[in-house]
Amino acid sequence: MQKLAVGGIVAFALILAGIGLYLSFEHVASFAHEELRFGSLDKGRLFAVGVDVGIMVMIAVDLLMAWLKRPITWVRYPVWLLTSATVVLNAASATPKDKQWELLDYVAAFAHGVVPILFIMIVEVGRDAIDRIVRPDREGRDAIPLIRWVLAPVATPRIYRRMRLWGVASYPEMVRREQDLLAYEQWLKRKYKGDLSAASDDERLPMKMAPYGYTVREALAMPDQQEAEAEEREEEAERRRLDAATRQELARKRAEAERLEADGQLESVRARVEGETGQARAHAKAQVSAAEKVAARDEAALETAVQAEARTRRAEAERQEAEAREAAADADLRTAELERQAAQKRKEAAENDRVAAAEAQAVETQAIAEARKATAEAEKAAAEIEAAAAETRRAAAETARKETEEIERQARAEAGVEAARKAAAEAEKAAAETRRAAAEIERRAVEIEDEAKLTSRERSVRKVARLALTAGHFHDGLALEDVQDELNELVSIADVQRECDVSSTDTASKYRQEAAILIADGYRLTV
Repeated sequence: MQKLAVGGIVAFALILAGIGLYLSFEHVASFAHEELRFGSLDKGRLFAVGVDVGIMVMIAVDLLMAWLKRPITWVRYPVWLLTSATVVLNAASATPKDKQWELLDYVAAFAHGVVPILFIMIVEVGRDAIDRIVRPDREGRDAIPLIRWVLAPVATPRIYRRMRLWGVASYPEMVRREQDLLAYEQWLKRKYKGDLSAASDDERLPMKMAPYGYTVREALAMPDQQEAEAEEREEEAERRRLDAATRQELARKRAEAERLEADGQLESVRARVEGETGQARAHAKAQVSAAEKVAARDEAALETAVQAEARTRRAEAERQEAEAREAAADADLRTAELERQAAQKRKEAAENDRVAAAEAQAVETQAIAEARKATAEAEKAAAEIEAAAAETRRAAAETARKETEEIERQARAEAGVEAARKAAAEAEKAAAETRRAAAEIERRAVEIEDEAKLTSRERSVRKVARLALTAGHFHDGLALEDVQDELNELVSIADVQRECDVSSTDTASKYRQEAAILIADGYRLTV
């Protein structure tokens, strides 16, 4: 039955639209041709068709968008404007031309415009019905009763204006607000004996804020609400400040952790490098030892070869000397034999004694000369062998001296490396002790600052002061200018920016100035 009712309503609405178009078409076309100065009747008809088709198209678009849950509110106003124009044109086409207006003329003018008005009313009802169907959760709007417009023509437009401006859809709700405002105003008059100017600004808020859509309760709660919101804003700002300080502290601690981790990695790499260096030194020492052993074996072999050669040369010299002695013995034997023969010959012939003696003497001289020559040659060969042996012994002594110097040099180098390593270890130990003491001082300072609940700026100033106190010594009683000069020499702007995590040089300079004042006032490192 509902679908049948909807179908019937749509059918009758279309019939009504057709009737309206039929009735207004000729009247508007004729009026446009005759009175509105269109050149011909056909142009007047085109004008009438354009107006009616424009109205129908915009009505169709309005209904379609409402059906798609995407209503276009401003489309209704051109439709109303064109419909009003059609009503005016239809009414104007029925006005008398040559006589005075009579009652029947007014009725005729109204009759010509009533059908378009009725059609627009049906379209608005259909649009609102479609909107209610496709958007059942849409907030409804109560209309102000007609009797109120009649009975309160001055106050009702004000209520209507407030409802429209501030989105109050319920008429009973708007009436209740007006009653509450009136009752509150009467209560204030009773409280201050009719003098509302004696009331405070907060008490007069409901009358001031009523034109802006506020209820009495909302207006009275506004100061407390604004104070609560202000407190919330202050708390939020304080929370953001604390969060920023916490993030800054976390970033500083994270950087410190990364630095400590980097130091640990550096120590690990240093230990590994020292281990590898020790292994390399041990390997090199082993190679040097092996080379020394090989050199010793080679030297022993060389010395053995030289000694063997020397012995060979000595044996050769002794052999040659023995041969020389044998030659001398043979010469002696021959000499003895010759003397015997000479003696025998002296017995044989006296005359030949002088000649035989001379010949024997000559033979004896030649044999002795030959023996002496062989002996000299043997002595020369022995001297050469002895010189070669002496040269060999000298070269061996020089080699031994150089090896001894090299061993002493290596020993001195190893002693120097060991001393340097020991000094580096001592320095590293001292640096570690210094870092540990600085870390303990920093930790204690942070605990003291946390107990004192210092701000981030005060913590940064104290950190700069601790940097200066760690880098140098400040005597008590120094003037502020002296403390400032010494602090500027010990701590640079870049150091302050790095340690306090600030990018502005002006802020870093202010931190340094405040640190100088703090040190001049007696701030010192404590563990």
